[in-house]
Amino acid sequence: MSRFNVKKFRSHFPLLAQKYNGAEIVYFDNAATTQKPQVVIQKYQEYYQQYNANVHRASHHLSTISTTEFERSRNVVKEFIHAKHLEEIIWSKGTTESINLLSQSLGQLLINEGDEIIVSQSEHHANIVPWQILTQQKKAHLKVIPLTAQGTIDVEALEKLITNKTKIISCAHISNVIGKINPINDIISLCKKHDIVSIIDGAQAIAHEQVDVQELDCDFYLFSAHKIYGPTGVGVLYGKRDLLNKMPPYQGGGEMISKVSFSGTTYNRLPFKFEAGTPNIAGIIAFASAIEFLAQQNMEDIIPYEQHITQYCHQKLNSIVGLKLIYDELPDIPVFSFTIDSYHNHDVASFLDANGIAIRAGHHCAMPLMDHLSLDGCVRVSLSAYNTTKEVDYLINTLKKMLLENTNILNNVDEYIDTETNNELSEQLVVTFSNLKGWDSRHREIMMMGKRHPRLSDDLKIDDNLVQGCESKAWLSYQVINDKYEFFADSDAKVIRGLLSIVLAAFNHKTKQEIKAFNVKDYFKRLGLIQHLSPSRANGLNAIVERIMNVVS
Repeated sequence: MSRFNVKKFRSHFPLLAQKYNGAEIVYFDNAATTQKPQVVIQKYQEYYQQYNANVHRASHHLSTISTTEFERSRNVVKEFIHAKHLEEIIWSKGTTESINLLSQSLGQLLINEGDEIIVSQSEHHANIVPWQILTQQKKAHLKVIPLTAQGTIDVEALEKLITNKTKIISCAHISNVIGKINPINDIISLCKKHDIVSIIDGAQAIAHEQVDVQELDCDFYLFSAHKIYGPTGVGVLYGKRDLLNKMPPYQGGGEMISKVSFSGTTYNRLPFKFEAGTPNIAGIIAFASAIEFLAQQNMEDIIPYEQHITQYCHQKLNSIVGLKLIYDELPDIPVFSFTIDSYHNHDVASFLDANGIAIRAGHHCAMPLMDHLSLDGCVRVSLSAYNTTKEVDYLINTLKKMLLENTNILNNVDEYIDTETNNELSEQLVVTFSNLKGWDSRHREIMMMGKRHPRLSDDLKIDDNLVQGCESKAWLSYQVINDKYEFFADSDAKVIRGLLSIVLAAFNHKTKQEIKAFNVKDYFKRLGLIQHLSPSRANGLNAIVERIMNVVS
């Protein structure tokens, strides 16, 4: 194994030392965003405390310091990805904005009616939707590259898709769901052969691979600072200077202009032509600290360690009965997407969260890939260089605990109150939940309620009954008997069904006036749930309540 000292590396990240239910947080959501080392946090604060001023536009001392640090960061990024020219580094808010910039600027330059843009089946929505918008605007066509059995872009299929109308190919270096390196060298070679512009989304690769854009020789390479230990709201668009010079501006405003008059405007030189308005100065300056911090750790030591923990986690996950990785092969980076038989992905995520493990569940902004795999969503565990084999072991043991607890829930489910007939259930629930200590015990209670919750028939699971705003599908139906409402609800996720039981306990068998008079906020507060629920799950609760209120209004 490498000389990498994970304990020392981990000590730089203050959030990882925080406690949750008496134990350190296990953070396995690094594909979404990485944690920040102390040097990045300090640099961010330093800007606001010592030289907060706008860049480029003022003649005073503070602006000079700010501008110097801001432009130094650009040079740090240039050296980091081995760009040829400093002006080829364009600041954005993130990979998403970089792709939108290209779709509207490069797209205006290159795309005409009937032209083609090609993306892959595994792309993030950010590398699909902007091109869809452009093709609709230009009456062009979006074509999709299929994947191989291993989950990577099928280069042979791509070559067959290319015609003399193909102008842009945009694809991820590494999928945020599959974790496999795509054959981008072959893709870039095809682009050169057919005079097609190549765009590489490096959001997932940048923290795990050493990127040399001159060696790759792609036309554009994009990534976000927050995926590589930097601040949120900062992105990098690398582009070849000749193409950037030809492209029209993406946004108008300050900084991107040379001269403005009502008779016409001339634009600034690169890179400023694409950097309208005041940027995220503090974030950009702090991002340089993230890159320098990473350079001090030596990527040549980090990469072998990540390969080791990838192999370890892959082996351990395969030991869980009923767990199925969406692609069986070992991923190239520590990103693992899977399902567990008979478990909704949100139930898995909820259970892990109750035990202090942060993971991601859902479609991962890759709905077309989920459709291709015939999945509604999946669980994603994504590791970084600060994660340990001990944390992986804890994840595995917690998943086994979940499987065991589900067996216990099945055995004990009859102990629970009949939610369909008990009019005072809401008060009984308040008493029950007030006697429970901690989120883990409350979570178990919710899961048991979800297991017992009566299911809706398929003929009621229709779009008209679908509740908008829930993180997983939820349906609500009702009937009125003797002026009293009876609501029926269902969800694919047990945790959502448990929460539905709690909501229905407050409103079932009540008149319109009683429902409107019920203090929902006080009810949830007395249950002690809101502070433990994720914002999306709390929003789902509110959406269900709002739907009920609309029914009786």
